Amino acid sequence: MIIETKRLKIYPAAQEQMEAFIAAEADAELKKAYAEMLEGCLRHPEQWQWYAMWMIELRDGTHIGDLCFKGLEANGMAEIGYGILEEYQGQGYATEAVGATVIWALKQPDVACVEAETAPDNRASQRVLEKCGFLPSGTVGEEGPRFYKSING
Repeated sequence: MIIETKRLKIYPAAQEQMEAFIAAEADAELKKAYAEMLEGCLRHPEQWQWYAMWMIELRDGTHIGDLCFKGLEANGMAEIGYGILEEYQGQGYATEAVGATVIWALKQPDVACVEAETAPDNRASQRVLEKCGFLPSGTVGEEGPRFYKSING
């Protein structure tokens, strides 16, 4: 499955791609997060897309970032996380990728809402969520304020 936008291709990584990213990642925190994603995929292969690292590529195949869902809760909530490589930030790629992927997610059976959490000082990420139609939930998670977008708006 591939989500295509005007400038991007976004798709869930295969096991081999995820293993390669884990092996190549120097940042211990990201390495751990990628390993947890792969573990979730292997535990829930029927829900691969809800645990996998999703590749964000330019149409020519250049890797510019990734995103992920953190599973699909029984109540229909899927949490999204995302990141764009520094040299590609500030060009609207995060907004384009998150927007298209959230539209896809909200069309899936059993999905009622997509949530995201940002660091309180990460104004760029908060702007991405605002541009994609997310609203503040009024709650604060481990990383900071939480935002949501539901099938009702």
